[in-house]
Parts: sequence; structure tokens; C-alpha cells
Amino acid sequence: MGDVFLRRLSRWQADQYRDQLADLHATAYDVAAHDVASYAEPQGHGHGHGGAGHGGPGQGEPYVPPFHSRSRFRERLAEHSARPGFDLVVADSGGQPVGCAYGYPLPRDSARWHGFDGTVPGQLAELTAAGRVFAVAELVVTPRERRRGIGRLLHDRLLSGSGAALAVLVLSPADAHAAAAEAARRSWGWQPAGRLRLPAAGDVGDALEVFVRPLRR
Repeated sequence: MGDVFLRRLSRWQADQYRDQLADLHATAYDVAAHDVASYAEPQGHGHGHGGAGHGGPGQGEPYVPPFHSRSRFRERLAEHSARPGFDLVVADSGGQPVGCAYGYPLPRDSARWHGFDGTVPGQLAELTAAGRVFAVAELVVTPRERRRGIGRLLHDRLLSGSGAALAVLVLSPADAHAAAAEAARRSWGWQPAGRLRLPAAGDVGDALEVFVRPLRR
């Protein structure tokens, strides 16, 4: 096993590395074989928020790649990298990217939490309004490089540069309760904050899981 090096990419560098990062993402979720529309996406499909759906198109319906496919990750990265405060950390080993993590500060917009199942926790509402919440949108490590602590290194490096008071994760139930991810999240100090119901969540179900982690500031 080679040494692991972490490096930050600017939004412009992230755009240049978008194909490599998309390959990394698809490999991590083992969905590359399902992404038959990687280079020629159909028009008219929307963005989901988590989870993966592998069903084929119905009769007369355009094919929609699964959420964790290469093509949909490229779309999300292009959108997210344009947000103010976007930050991305890549882990390299042997000259190849083997993991990445990225996120961005949430805008001071309480509409973000419309659809929260119950009362939005006070700290989450207050810090969102103050512009002090950082959303972790991606954290993946390729299967061959797991169990080496790379995920924790990426996680800590990303959050250490956020300048926020609170970090937040919004995940589909499938992603939230995968055994390895759940164990890592608990050991890294994430706590459940509630559920977010969206009117049109696409292929991820009708309720997303929200997790928070206080940051020392």
C-alpha cells in the first residue's frame, strides 16, 4: 500500500478533474455498469437527493440513470462547485485519486428546512440563518483502499477548513443505514437531527435523514 496524500482543489480545478472524480464516485458505489447514459444523457430528468435506483425506464419514458451514477454525479458536482465557499479534498495514492470529500456552506435561507418532519432543532435553524452551517455533500473511498483510515482523513480535513460551527449531512435512508457508513458516522461524532420530507424527492423516497455534527469554533 502506497502513501496517501491529501490535496485541496479549487472550483476551477474540480471542473478540470470532473471526469476523474465521476469515475471515482461510480467505482465507490459500484454502479458504473448501470450508467449506460454517461455521455449522452436524456433530457428532462430531475435531480434526486440521495440513494440509488436501478430500475429501467417504463414504456415511453426516458432512461434516468441511478442517483449514484457517473453522469448524475457530474451534474451535481457542476452545480455544487459553483456555490460560494465550495471546498473539495482529494486523497491520492500511487498517483491516482482514491477518495474525495466535498461540501459547501448553506445559504442563510430557512426554506432549506421546509418539509422537516417536526420542529427544526433550534441550533440547526439558528446557525443556518447565521450562515454557519456547512453541508457535506460527498465522501467516498474506492473499495480497494477502504479500512486504511482514508475516509476519516478526508472527513477531518474537509471540516477543519469549513469555518462553520455546525456540519450537516442529508442522506437517503439507503445511504444513511448502510452498515459501514452508519458505523463510521457514529464514530466520527454525527448525531441524528430528524427527517426531511420533500414534495418531489425523485428516486430516493419521500423522507431523507438529517445528521449534524458540532464543530469547535
